[in-house]
Amino acid sequence: MSIHDYLIDHASFDWPNLLAGWSRLLPVEFNVWLMNRFGDLFLLYTGGTVHMLDVGGGTVERVADSRDEFGAKIDEGDNANQWLMIPLVDELVGAGKVLKPGQCYGYIVSPVLGGDYTVENTNILPVAEHYGFNAMLHEQIKDLAEGAQVELVPINVPQKSPNVEPSNGGM
Repeated sequence: MSIHDYLIDHASFDWPNLLAGWSRLLPVEFNVWLMNRFGDLFLLYTGGTVHMLDVGGGTVERVADSRDEFGAKIDEGDNANQWLMIPLVDELVGAGKVLKPGQCYGYIVSPVLGGDYTVENTNILPVAEHYGFNAMLHEQIKDLAEGAQVELVPINVPQKSPNVEPSNGGM
């Protein structure tokens, strides 16, 4: 197993646009260092500290004081499994859900709305859609108390066409 099996090559992504909706959680200056297959980011802040943007959870957490400390900490306890989602990524790949360039895994029902960390609750999404949707979701629920009830209202859902039988010309 290699750490690269659980990361996405993100060098060509347009980070200013992708992270525009996350500005309330992020400092003005930082660098994207690593990206796991669920789009969670490991960011290098000024001073070299490493922070994790959990896209599904809508949080940023300091995980290490430096890249070297991160390298040591990822091997401690369950950190690699948690930070890189190793067990779930392995299950997804085993189920045939393999990412193509520009894609990441995302949740059908977000964990913050009670969704499970399962193969059945995971889709493959374009990276831009993943960041945009989750930024919008977390912006809308940021002021809700934990455990608050929410009502999801689908928008722009295509409607089924009515069943129309072909006409025989009145004959």
